[in-house]
Amino acid sequence: MKRVTRMLPALVALVAATACAAESVPAPRAQAIGVPTIQAAAIAAPAKKVKLDIADITPMGEKTEKVGVGFPIIVTFDRDVKDKAAVEGLLDVESEKPVDGAWRWVSQRKVIYRTKTFWKPYQKVLFTARLSELPGNTAAKDVSRRFAVGSQNISVVDTRKHQMKVYRNGKLAKKIPISAGRGGLVKNGVDVYLTTSGTHLTMGKKAVETMTSSWLGVTDPKDPRYYKEEIPWAVRISDSGEYVHQSAGYYQYLGRSNQSHGCVRATPAGAKWFYTIAQRGDVVKIKGTKRKLQWNNGWSYWQLNWTQWQKGSALKR
Repeated sequence: MKRVTRMLPALVALVAATACAAESVPAPRAQAIGVPTIQAAAIAAPAKKVKLDIADITPMGEKTEKVGVGFPIIVTFDRDVKDKAAVEGLLDVESEKPVDGAWRWVSQRKVIYRTKTFWKPYQKVLFTARLSELPGNTAAKDVSRRFAVGSQNISVVDTRKHQMKVYRNGKLAKKIPISAGRGGLVKNGVDVYLTTSGTHLTMGKKAVETMTSSWLGVTDPKDPRYYKEEIPWAVRISDSGEYVHQSAGYYQYLGRSNQSHGCVRATPAGAKWFYTIAQRGDVVKIKGTKRKLQWNNGWSYWQLNWTQWQKGSALKR
């Protein structure tokens, strides 16, 4: 059965790493949902135990952040889910501007919601988990979170023309000269110096990110391959260490050739501007390289077509 987001009332983030890998992989901010305390009556029987609860929901709610039009809803439970179909049937997504969507289980504890097409911008989306309706789980509290979708930011990176075009709400907002991965370092059959081609989503950002050569196993400063750099305006787009960030010098290559270790290097002004507008869940489409982005590399769920995505649901369709 196809799950469809519904109209609300009026108020209504593996594979081989790249050399751009950060010193530490930033995880999406987690907001744990505590197990409710059951108050016993004066002569009460032992309190019922909660069999299943939610440990984390990503992204954050409407009061904390605005999200991009590609954003997924990632739900992590506090233990393995035995009856995935029963639990999935209790997860609801309602949007002001309806669009088809479906859940996909990626582990025994984690399920991800993605829409068939991108969300419409400037709306609210409500997620609700009715866990109290799960048999034997009546002690659980139902959980909900409302998300705020911001502007439609879709960027297209052409690694052959060495340019990134950023479209906001359907209009070209800026052209930024870039330098992508140069290639030339093969590990386990993968050229990890190539930027991955495909539909990425922005997963987070840092004004300054520390990037090192430790992913190569190079930690000795005397090694000629060693590096440790503080990189400004870094917007993460995969789990394998790819970012859109300010080029650390080498400005002569921007707009002319690919010289990076896998990231998308941009001009100082362009990188800062992109960092400023970036929302988690914004779309970054990269084309022109022979290295394909894997669907489970970060939030790259749009690499699966709609039929493939739906096959990850526990519900019969």
